[in-house]
Amino acid sequence: MQYAWYYWTGIQGRGEFVRLALEDAGADYVDMARVHGDAVMQPFLDGHSEGAQPFAPPFLKAGRQVIAQVAAILDFLGPTLDLVPQAASRRMQALQLQLTIADLVAEVHDTHHPIAASKYYEDQKTEARARAAAMRDERLPKFLGYFEQVLKANGGRHPLREHSYVDLSLFQLLSGLDYMFPRRMRALWPRLPLLRALKDRVEQRPGIAAYLASERRLAFNTNGIFRHYPELDGEK
Repeated sequence: MQYAWYYWTGIQGRGEFVRLALEDAGADYVDMARVHGDAVMQPFLDGHSEGAQPFAPPFLKAGRQVIAQVAAILDFLGPTLDLVPQAASRRMQALQLQLTIADLVAEVHDTHHPIAASKYYEDQKTEARARAAAMRDERLPKFLGYFEQVLKANGGRHPLREHSYVDLSLFQLLSGLDYMFPRRMRALWPRLPLLRALKDRVEQRPGIAAYLASERRLAFNTNGIFRHYPELDGEK
């Protein structure tokens, strides 16, 4: 099946978690906004196209189905792309982990936009400094320590004991945090050897390595979720 993939052009954001799954599996997909422009998404957002109406990108069209929300898209794609174990209990575990990743991603966004997403970062820099300090000191160790424990409990290499979309999402999460908080992550990495090894392994997977070297992979920038503002980083 050929998938129609919808996400904003020029933004390295939540959609990248799905794109990595499509690329890793060698899926046949068309990046609709890059081909036709961002306006191609508007009929779906206005409820004028067949399928369920999404609130916002990213969303995926598979036949007549329209699936939105990163975790829901990955749960849908996982069995078809062989990126999740077949057992229902393992698929549920994958979804649980993906939703936990989504929780952290939401907190990452709110670090640089703690007051309102509609306001520029420059309009909330004072509040962002306080939020970033709490993120670095409290939230990152808590979330990343949890994922390190999950890896250890499941043999050390994969959260689900075999390769899955969760591995890919952890790679994207860790890559983004490395970009956003380079000083803090340097201090945290010694506590996270299993996560560091997972990140390195995913980066070397054939489909991912080819994607990362291609023009399809957008660099992290200050238009996405993971934004590097030096004043928000620190070793502690």
